[in-house]
Amino acid sequence: VANEGGKHWTVNEVRALIRIWSDKNIQQQLEGTVRNKRIFEQVAARLQKFGIDRDWKQCRTKYKNLKHEYKSVKSAQDSGSTSKSMKFFNELDAILGHSIMEQASKSDNDESERPPEWTEAKSEKDSVG
Repeated sequence: VANEGGKHWTVNEVRALIRIWSDKNIQQQLEGTVRNKRIFEQVAARLQKFGIDRDWKQCRTKYKNLKHEYKSVKSAQDSGSTSKSMKFFNELDAILGHSIMEQASKSDNDESERPPEWTEAKSEKDSVG
């Protein structure tokens, strides 16, 4: 099926992408920047070694989609709903579970508009687990 991003990702392709993404070095690079073309060029090059032909844009789009889906499943679970699920949740939880709160606050530009009690509540929640 030809959608905007080319052909659909197979389960093996997604697994390979997640395996590369789970590399601590890649994670640190992704957490530290928004302009991440260079990082996704590395990811695409590493996929190539597995015989997977994806360009950096496809990798970035898939990464963003997986991350978005993960966040929505995670927040549904946090609110007590079990109806939402996704195929690679456990793998993504291993990567994103520890840092999703930090990343969420980093990516928001309206940090200054947040009431101070939000930040305090968040850090208490982080120290519990």
